[in-house]
Amino acid sequence: MIPLTSDTETRPTEAMRAAIAAAKVGDEQRREDPTVNLLLERVAQLLGKEAALFLPTGTMCNLIAVKTHTRAGDMMLAEREAHVLRAEAGGAGLVSGVLTEPLLGGSHGDARIAGTFTATELGDALDRITAMPAPYAPPPTLLCVEQTHNFGGGSIWPRERLAAVCARARERGMAVHMDGARLLNAVVASEVPASDWCSHVDSAWIDFTKGLGAPIGAVLAGSREFINQALRYKYAFGGAMRQAGIAAAGCLHALDHHIARLADDHANATQLAAGIAALPGLRLVYGMPQTNIVFFEPAPGTISAAEMARRCLERGLRIGTIGGKIRAVTHLDVSRAQVDEALGIMADALG
Repeated sequence: MIPLTSDTETRPTEAMRAAIAAAKVGDEQRREDPTVNLLLERVAQLLGKEAALFLPTGTMCNLIAVKTHTRAGDMMLAEREAHVLRAEAGGAGLVSGVLTEPLLGGSHGDARIAGTFTATELGDALDRITAMPAPYAPPPTLLCVEQTHNFGGGSIWPRERLAAVCARARERGMAVHMDGARLLNAVVASEVPASDWCSHVDSAWIDFTKGLGAPIGAVLAGSREFINQALRYKYAFGGAMRQAGIAAAGCLHALDHHIARLADDHANATQLAAGIAALPGLRLVYGMPQTNIVFFEPAPGTISAAEMARRCLERGLRIGTIGGKIRAVTHLDVSRAQVDEALGIMADALG
């Protein structure tokens, strides 16, 4: 089976398994695990932040960040297709009691980039929210940005746009949080250091279980004060662990060996997208990918996305469907030869 539904399908390599087996461990909850502590130091330095927190999942990173930055009844803004709004079971509202204001992002069809918005658009949204005099309007206190943008086809924020958006948010008294699940994909594709991207935001996290290929773990980073506050919610939400060095060792191995190779995933995604664009009956949703995510759809009057996925699965290719579109994600466990094989399967599935 060729696994293209998500880069979460990556499996630890033999070298990563060896690093995990050899990990030095201690009580993570007491901050006595040396491998976890080393990981936190390295990620904080990588992102240009003062401190960091090791968590089991990226969703917990978002959950804790929203809780730390807001109070119940506050308003959070994010692009309408953002993962924190669409794919986290309503956790922000459930746990933090925040209202959410979805922002309309751009598309590859014009000069804008899918999943992003401008400082003017953010300002207009804030003006609408605060049009009522105090105390009637909910206070907008947090802006969430996503880098890369999952449902925007792995798009990368333009640097100037991100800087302007974050500056506008701060002018309006808001904190800014970055969902950086695939931030290192953006780093490799743009050749812009992670610390530069994160210099515009108050908190950010990176996931190790996607393109980096680790089985467990994400790290949330921010100021020392922010992390000290977030630590309470880590315990409250069940994120404290014991001998977590066995997980952190896989993450450290990924930092050392799996970042630069993300470029291979991007090249494979470009190859896949070019092949899809050449197949009669399929069309790209966001154009050629910037990183490792390809969205496409059957042409009107052909077959449904669900039927296309079913036929591909029968032939040994697993792809995912989201809202009538198909998503294919390249990663560590997908080779260039498998990309070519996948294109052949798609052609056969189309008949």
